[in-house]
Amino acid sequence: MTTPFDLTGKVAIVTGSSRGIGRSIAETMAGLGAKVVVSSRKIEACEPVVEGIRQRGGEAVAIPCNISRKDEVEALVAGTQERFGPVDILVCNAAVNPVYGPMSSLTDEAFDKIMGSNVKSNLWLCNLVIPGMAERGDGAVVIISSIAGLRGTGVIGGYGISKAADFALARNLAVEWGPRNVRVNCIAPGLIRTDFARALWENPEALEQRNSQTPLRRIGTPDEIGPVAAFLASPAARFMTGQTIVVDGGVTIA
Repeated sequence: MTTPFDLTGKVAIVTGSSRGIGRSIAETMAGLGAKVVVSSRKIEACEPVVEGIRQRGGEAVAIPCNISRKDEVEALVAGTQERFGPVDILVCNAAVNPVYGPMSSLTDEAFDKIMGSNVKSNLWLCNLVIPGMAERGDGAVVIISSIAGLRGTGVIGGYGISKAADFALARNLAVEWGPRNVRVNCIAPGLIRTDFARALWENPEALEQRNSQTPLRRIGTPDEIGPVAAFLASPAARFMTGQTIVVDGGVTIA
């Protein structure tokens, strides 16, 4: 019996998937039957993820990509098509945040790096894969954003601006490509226990304060985001597009 969450035979690219949220997404989608391309800047970091997927009976390959470089983004898509065929699912998860502190310390170079990696690269990827999805009349894009795009912050303001832009990117692409049955949605995680967010949770006092303000009284784990992305990419979410799904333990409603 098939389920509405089945991804059997679907080809999925997951950027930034050597660890953390991206790794959970790749592993979850592979477990549901997708052929997954695991990607990050260094192939050595991707290979253990691929091996783990294969050991569990899934299909995966590693293709390195620095998302800030357009030629590497193009090579990622071309390599995926060569190995697995047309792309059915795109997950834009890779992101950067080179500045931790007030926006007065945000240099032009750092701001350009944030916006280029976190927004422009997503548009590059979408423009490369969505037309093929539209030709086939089916496809799903999931952009991993953040609640930093919904709330003000004193320490990761530039990052928050880029994540708010991702919401708008998803909405506009959803409007443009919806008539061709291509869906584009965002996930806005709260604080997740990843290396990327370490500066926000490794201080015990700050973590205790954060937990006290969160209805579920804890921060999240990568494995609590992976299944949400898989849901948005699956037939179960076939009437959802242009949406931002907040997964934050309730902190933004408290």
